[in-house]
Amino acid sequence: MHNRYEYANISDNAIELLNYITDWEYMISTEKKQKVISDLQSSKDDTGSPEVQVGILTERIKELTEHLKVNKHDFMARRGLLQMVGKRKRLLKYIAEKDSQTYLTLIKKLGIRR
Repeated sequence: MHNRYEYANISDNAIELLNYITDWEYMISTEKKQKVISDLQSSKDDTGSPEVQVGILTERIKELTEHLKVNKHDFMARRGLLQMVGKRKRLLKYIAEKDSQTYLTLIKKLGIRR
């Protein structure tokens, strides 16, 4: 077991960063992830299609948005949120180019404004 004096030479910001990185509350729960996958999968074994990835990203974005409402100065989380939004945007663009009807169905199902 470590005591706090072992980390006396580490800045408070570094300790806060380590705590943030290892904190599991910012990840979506397994149950939520499984529900999103089962709602959006095209076949029984489908866990990585673009539609499923967009659904998972949407859930993570919702949770991170709630976190940022409380913690306005969490700039690392804000950067992560912007990266997730960009990734979701690129995936949605790919889906729209591949099949526009699937795209329209997906954004309606997820409640994404577009």
